[in-house]
Amino acid sequence: MPILTLFAAIVLTVSGELMLKRAMNTHGPLRLHDRGLAPALVRVFARPMVLAGFGLVFTASILWLSVVSQMELSVAYPMLSTSYGLVLAGSALVLGERVTRRQWLGVLVITGGVALVFWSGQ
Repeated sequence: MPILTLFAAIVLTVSGELMLKRAMNTHGPLRLHDRGLAPALVRVFARPMVLAGFGLVFTASILWLSVVSQMELSVAYPMLSTSYGLVLAGSALVLGERVTRRQWLGVLVITGGVALVFWSGQ
């Protein structure tokens, strides 16, 4: 069932991204222009949470391949934007970030548009 697989891919992606962000919050900024980039990357990839986060995102990518092999991309891809609400909730609950009403309103507008795309593909 591609819809359930799509939902699983979204949840895994969001979970992985939250893990990556949490790991980078403890690591500190990763500046791509620094001369010490290679040693910094080694330190980043030595963090179990970074590896786990990438593992979740990679697993979600495999599920995504299953989804696009069974659904029209014009329907499946916009549904990925439903992750925005999960990211906002996770950012507040897991990372302790402040999420504003305006951000929630923006997600609501996006989600409404996604619903229109989904229903038009039925």
